[in-house]
Amino acid sequence: MKPLYLLLPLGMIAIAWFAFGIYQANSAPLPVGFPSPTAPGKIEIKQYPAYRAATYHYSGNLSEAGSQAFSSLYQHISSNNISMTAPVETRYPLNTLKTNEKTGEATVSFLYRNTDIYPQEIADNITVEDVPSMTVLSLGLMGGYSYETYQEGIEKLKNWLSENPSYQMVGKPRRLFYDGPYKPDATKRSEIQIPVTQ
Repeated sequence: MKPLYLLLPLGMIAIAWFAFGIYQANSAPLPVGFPSPTAPGKIEIKQYPAYRAATYHYSGNLSEAGSQAFSSLYQHISSNNISMTAPVETRYPLNTLKTNEKTGEATVSFLYRNTDIYPQEIADNITVEDVPSMTVLSLGLMGGYSYETYQEGIEKLKNWLSENPSYQMVGKPRRLFYDGPYKPDATKRSEIQIPVTQ
């Protein structure tokens, strides 16, 4: 058994490395040209540039889409030595705009830092896609990543659109997740968005 005076420094080193890992994850950059996250509780119109994404296609319980896709997406960027960015994007079925649908097909994407990046290896369950620029209506959130908060957020965005009829929905709703599981739920940032045109 090692003396206590030797174990203490080792424990401090382990904590330092753990904290460094959290700092790195929390400091993941946005894709080039992406706007900053919308402030919690705020609804705003935002412009996004075109971007490239590694996408996992999922079918099933929509609340599990992110967790089911994560390992495949992480393996994709790791095997290709591609740096992590934030946010992670989940696009939901159009019918979730009209009903409280909890099952269906979704896509979960890791976004590349810029559109010049292209992987050398692509697994069968991953698609690399170029997403065109878009205008979105966005709701900023702070809190846990439950599917129920997505449904509540969609209702708020739909209410905003009913009060602002010059904007029309033109695409699948999505949620942007900025923080990983290492962060307490109360401090996690996300956005719920609907592509729109005016």
